[in-house]
Amino acid sequence: MNYYETDPEFMERMEHFTLEEVVKEPGQELPGDVRYLAILAALLGCQGLEVYKEKIPEALEQGVTPVMVKEMVYQAVDYLGLGRVMPFLAASNELLTVRGVKLPLKNQAATTLEDRLEKGAQAQAEIFGEHMKEAWKDGHINRWLAANCFGDYYTRGGLNLKQREMITFCFLAAQGGCEPQLTAHAKGNMNLGNDKDFLIRVVSQCLPYIDYPRSLNAIGCINKAEE
Repeated sequence: MNYYETDPEFMERMEHFTLEEVVKEPGQELPGDVRYLAILAALLGCQGLEVYKEKIPEALEQGVTPVMVKEMVYQAVDYLGLGRVMPFLAASNELLTVRGVKLPLKNQAATTLEDRLEKGAQAQAEIFGEHMKEAWKDGHINRWLAANCFGDYYTRGGLNLKQREMITFCFLAAQGGCEPQLTAHAKGNMNLGNDKDFLIRVVSQCLPYIDYPRSLNAIGCINKAEE
């Protein structure tokens, strides 16, 4: 559908706000690759599949690599669930293939089934503090969290820990209803060097895609994490 024909007034204001006002707001700018990685993660979080498909080519042109795209989608499973992520994996594969990217990409795994728990707990400790090395012992869900979420995904190549914490923040902010976890991951971002100013820039650049209520809630979580 050509929205420029059916909804010209909407498209005029939407494009001006999204592509001019937000992107160029003084003090809220982000490098192109960072901005698009955050937006793609936010679109996963809010289930904006159609816009996600539109943004993938733009993201690749701005320096987001195919490996970064796939690693973001893989990690989303732990925060959004298989049911919500698989359509995005299919769309990513299709769009990358159309652009001539040969799949599968180079293996990025950095753990085995034998050491994933240990290395996952270490990743948690790097983000949240040394006390997380023992957190996996507090029930099977926490053990799964350390081994699967952090051991299987956070340890992989393609994205560093700062990038992984940023996209997790975007997943949580965009889906809403996860404010306790969002506050914890805002703090985790800060521990890694993604400071308050950076996180507010991320929220600002994602706002057109996730709405004002979720964006304002995210700002509240950032402020709480800084206390």
